[in-house]
Amino acid sequence: MIPWHAIQTVLLDMDGTLLDLHYDNYFWLKHVPVRYAEKHGLSLVDSHRELTGRYASVAGTMQWYCVDYWSAELGLDIERLKQEVAHLIAVHPQVVPFLEQVRAQGKRVVLVTNAHHKSLALKMDKTGLSTYFDALISAHILGLPKEHSEFWHKLQTLEAYDPQHTLLIDDSLPVLRSAHDYGIAHLLAIYQPDTRQQRKEVGEFKAIEGFEQIMPGSQQ
Repeated sequence: MIPWHAIQTVLLDMDGTLLDLHYDNYFWLKHVPVRYAEKHGLSLVDSHRELTGRYASVAGTMQWYCVDYWSAELGLDIERLKQEVAHLIAVHPQVVPFLEQVRAQGKRVVLVTNAHHKSLALKMDKTGLSTYFDALISAHILGLPKEHSEFWHKLQTLEAYDPQHTLLIDDSLPVLRSAHDYGIAHLLAIYQPDTRQQRKEVGEFKAIEGFEQIMPGSQQ
């Protein structure tokens, strides 16, 4: 599936790609509504209804991914609330062996995430994955989410890469489409970002069930 001989740089998403998206889905769809209802004296039904509208209004923007934005908007300490359920943070199977083998092949390995730096720090602290990367890059540094094709151009200011010799693995179809528009040649989606949910549709992209399918050395 991956012509590893042609790959120089591997760009990897975090949530839903390397990490089980169950943590984030549980946090925003279960934990925050409960705490928001408690804080503002709402029923859980009303809390869900209000938050659903607020989430939708900023979907795909930098605000959606910003811990500080949501803390201010909701009157909650989002960073602290994330810590409350941090035991749910989990690495997808075979991620560590995959990262080890990719680095052993001499590829440059870069984490490229929309996650706010506070979320990134929490997840790296809980998983220890940071040691496997040459660089960790949050979209907040560049001021654009990965859904914008201009993001990939701006990324060059931090991480010079050749789009024709780059592999991006991401669970978001809008992100993969923006990367395709920019010219990144090798793109892979994830069939099951959240292990508690059903296999998702991946549109026009090739996708993997797990990282064991694309281990360097097992295919050429």
